[in-house]
Amino acid sequence: TQKVEDINDEIIQIVNDMWETMYEKDGIGLACNQIGIPYSIIVVDTSIKEGVQPVKLTLINPEIIASEGKQTYKEACLSVPGVAAEVERAYWIKVKALTPKGQEEIFEFEGFPAVVFQHEIDHLSGKVFLERLKGVKRRLALEKYKKVLRQLERAKKNRESA
Repeated sequence: TQKVEDINDEIIQIVNDMWETMYEKDGIGLACNQIGIPYSIIVVDTSIKEGVQPVKLTLINPEIIASEGKQTYKEACLSVPGVAAEVERAYWIKVKALTPKGQEEIFEFEGFPAVVFQHEIDHLSGKVFLERLKGVKRRLALEKYKKVLRQLERAKKNRESA
């Protein structure tokens, strides 16, 4: 993805579209490149999940500048439908990013919000959570993903021929 150099009306409209898309899909986070736009922008709202620290933020040009600890959490993704897997990530992260008003800020997240921000920031580098899996876990998750893709393709063909 490319860094946002100027936060203008176009960028604000993209951010608004991202929020709308994320909520339509019942997501917790969304990276701009998931909707086909190559900017370094993420939106996250953890209030959707009960029992976790509510965080609702738009981050522009986010960069993880520090991390500590480890945690494992079952992740899913709008880009990888039908697949969820346990992924190990940092427990605590510090992120430098711009706000939609153009101010550079430092944010700290721990626990579930840290997982979500790491997941979305990975998207900006072209990574999906499956790439963080290893060995048998990765193979099983990829097999499940391929099966889901085949099912979606069959459903699409059935709709087209109906």
